[in-house]
Amino acid sequence: MISSRRSSRHNRYAVAALLAGLAAAAASPVLAQTKDDPWEPVNRKVFAFNDALDRWILRPVARGYDRVTPAPVQRGFGNVFENLRMPATALNQFLQGKPKEGINDVGRFLVNTTVGVGGFFDVASRSGLAKHEEDFAQTFRTWGVGSGPFVMLPLVGPATPTHAVGMVFDALTNPIILISPRRDQIAVTSLDLIDTRADLLSAEALISRDTDRYLFIRDAYMQRREYLIADGMIEDDPFLDDFDDDDYDDDYDDDYDDDYDDDSE
Repeated sequence: MISSRRSSRHNRYAVAALLAGLAAAAASPVLAQTKDDPWEPVNRKVFAFNDALDRWILRPVARGYDRVTPAPVQRGFGNVFENLRMPATALNQFLQGKPKEGINDVGRFLVNTTVGVGGFFDVASRSGLAKHEEDFAQTFRTWGVGSGPFVMLPLVGPATPTHAVGMVFDALTNPIILISPRRDQIAVTSLDLIDTRADLLSAEALISRDTDRYLFIRDAYMQRREYLIADGMIEDDPFLDDFDDDDYDDDYDDDYDDDYDDDSE
């Protein structure tokens, strides 16, 4: 089964992957060319831009955060942000014609928001309320809308046209947009991004230094989206369940830094 820290934060994975350009952590890679990437030359340039921003800004910040923030606190923050996405998940369950799952997710939100102290503690899971992940892009696909070709968006990362539109609706249904003043909303959103990026540090170790990172991330992203659309649940991840964070953190930090040192020479 998934470790407690990773399990509590799987629902936020897609968001972080899109923002950081690192969606490869949640599905096994298939490095074959695909007809669904007609814009590959442009996508690769955007990927290089996103990767540079992550390399020099986001990842160092995430590493510092990971080192100074105790694991229980990180787990609590992850639970809070996951809980804030639960209203949208419940709404999409109903829109997809799954009222039972929708009621379950409404219950999760109410239990974790109240008994779980704003979602810091995942009391709902201990109470037997299952954890789901649904978003508007999955709903659109359920309604018969095609995904469209793969596209790498600046500052956002891997996407498809349908997923890009869905992300707009996802953001509009997240309670974070109700936070005022604006600077506090930005601070909370930034913490969500950094916390989730830190959770991806160990998963990056699974990308070999000889691997074409663009192909890996593209194919992993597409596989993960199909996985979510088919199942709508990520309690059991087909890729990450076989690995443990502690097995990769230290080795990856050294290897990743060596790669960047080589690139800078």
